[in-house]
Amino acid sequence: MSQLIKRRHFLQASLAATTSIGISAIRGSAFNSEEYVEAIVIGSGFGGAVASLRLGQAKIETIVLERGRRWPITDAGDTFATFEKPDGRTTWLSPTTLFFDQSPIDIYTGVLDVKVGNGITAYRGAGVGGSSLVYSAVTYQPDRKIFYKAFPRSINYEELDKVYYPRVRSILKSAPIPDDILQTDYYLASRIFMEQGAKAGLKVRKHSMAVNWDIVRQEITGQKVPSAINGVLIYGANSGAKNSLDKNYLKMAEATGHVEIRPLHVVTRIEELNNGRFRIVCNQINEQGTVVGQKSLICRYLFLAAGSIGTTELLLRAKVNGTLRRLNKYVGQFWGTNGDALSVVINKYPTNPSQGGPATSVIEHFDNPIAPVIIEQTPLPNLQNGVIASLGQAIAKPEGYFTYNASTQSADLFWPTNSANNQKNSQALQYTYQLLDKANDTTVAGPPDLNGTTHPLGGAVMEKVCNTYGQVYGYPNLFVVDGSLIPGSAGANPSLTIAALAERCMDKFLLHRIR
Repeated sequence: MSQLIKRRHFLQASLAATTSIGISAIRGSAFNSEEYVEAIVIGSGFGGAVASLRLGQAKIETIVLERGRRWPITDAGDTFATFEKPDGRTTWLSPTTLFFDQSPIDIYTGVLDVKVGNGITAYRGAGVGGSSLVYSAVTYQPDRKIFYKAFPRSINYEELDKVYYPRVRSILKSAPIPDDILQTDYYLASRIFMEQGAKAGLKVRKHSMAVNWDIVRQEITGQKVPSAINGVLIYGANSGAKNSLDKNYLKMAEATGHVEIRPLHVVTRIEELNNGRFRIVCNQINEQGTVVGQKSLICRYLFLAAGSIGTTELLLRAKVNGTLRRLNKYVGQFWGTNGDALSVVINKYPTNPSQGGPATSVIEHFDNPIAPVIIEQTPLPNLQNGVIASLGQAIAKPEGYFTYNASTQSADLFWPTNSANNQKNSQALQYTYQLLDKANDTTVAGPPDLNGTTHPLGGAVMEKVCNTYGQVYGYPNLFVVDGSLIPGSAGANPSLTIAALAERCMDKFLLHRIR
C-alpha cells in the first residue's frame, strides 16, 4: 500500500502541475484560435463511443476529446505490453506498474490508470476506447429483479431488454465461448469452475463476450500471438481478439465523416457561456504526458463520458470554481464499487489458473439468503497451479463520495469499506463459497477482498445530478452518458448497461434537441 500512496502523491503533483500550466496559459491568452463545433464528447469509453456514433449518424459535427492514445493492433502482435515484460504502455503516467511486484517503468500514457482513494482503489482504462481496452469483455445483462435493486423504477427494464441491450450486443458482436475452445487445456479453470458450481446446485451459465472467437482459434493454432488463451486481460489483447470500442462504435462514428477523435487531449476546464454554450479548455500532451499546447473549444452540446472518476472530477471542479454555477449539491455523491470482491479458491488438482480468458462463465446465486451475488472465474497471472481466482459482485450501496481538493486540483475519493452493507455483501459471498467448498472439497483462501474495484460507478447520478436520460439539471445541453449515471451498482458487469443507457439517452436527445 505504501507504493500506491507514493504513486497517488506523484499523480496528484503531476496533475496539479499540468492543470496549473494550462490555466495560467489560458488566462494569458485571448484564444484567437478558439474553435467552435456543434457537439463535444469528453471520453471515448462505452458512453462516449455510443454518443459519438449517434451524433455522427445525425450529421452533427462532433469532436471527441480523449486523454489517452490510440492503440491499433499490429500484425506483429506487439501493441500492448505484457505481464512478463511490463513497460510504460501498461500504466497511465506512472513510474511503476500497478500489480504484483510494481515494477519500475518509464512514465508513459499507458492503458491502465488507478485512483487510490480512502478505503478503495479503483481501476480504469485510458485510451481511444476507454475501459473497453482493459475490461474482461463481459456483456452481462442483469436480471430484472436484480436490476431494480440498483436502479430507480423510472428506468423501464423492458425497454432496455427489447431495444437497447440487443442493439449494443449487435454492434459489439458478443457471443458465449464456443465449446471447441472451452474444451481446450487453456480453459481448464473455466470448465472446473462451471462443474463446481453445478455440483453445488448453483445456477451456472456462459457469459456473452465481446470477443472474436475466430481470433482465439487462431491463437490456439499459432496464427496469432497468444493473448486470450494466456489470460491476458488488463493490458490489452495483442491478438485483437477483444472487440474493443475502437473496432466498432468509434470506427463507425469516424466513418460518418462528422466525428473527429482527438487523442492525448486532457480536459482541464468546463465553463458555461452566456448564450447557453460551453467552453472546453484542454491540454494537448505527448505520450510522456508533457503538455505541448493548450486549446479552447466552444460547443452547443456537451456530453460527459470520462468515466465515473473523470466526469465527476470535471463537474466538481466546475462547481467549486463557479464555471458551472447551477450544478447542485449532489455532484460527487452516491458512488460505489459495483460490489466487486476478489477471492481465491484452493483445489487439490491442477487448474491452469493463469490461462483461458477473458472471464467466460458466471455463477448466479440470486437466492442467497444474505444478499444476491454473482461469481466469475477470472484468469490472473502468477497464480499457483491448483487455485482458481474469481471476482464476486453484489449490490453495493452508493455510500462513497468525492470531495474536491483545491491543492491538487483533483477529486479525492472516500469509501466506507467496513459499512454494514459491505459487510453483508462479504458475508453473502462467503456463504456462496462455503456451498462450493462443501460440494467440491475446496478451500476459499480467506474472506473476499473488497479493497479494489474495476467497476467504479456514480458521482453524477440519475435523479440526483441529472435525469434518467443524462440531462444535467439546470443545463439543457449538458449530458452525462457514462458510468457516473449509475448509483453505485449495475447489478452485474456494467459495460453493457452503460452502453444501453447511453443509447437510450441519445435517442431521447436526438428526438427532442433544439434545432
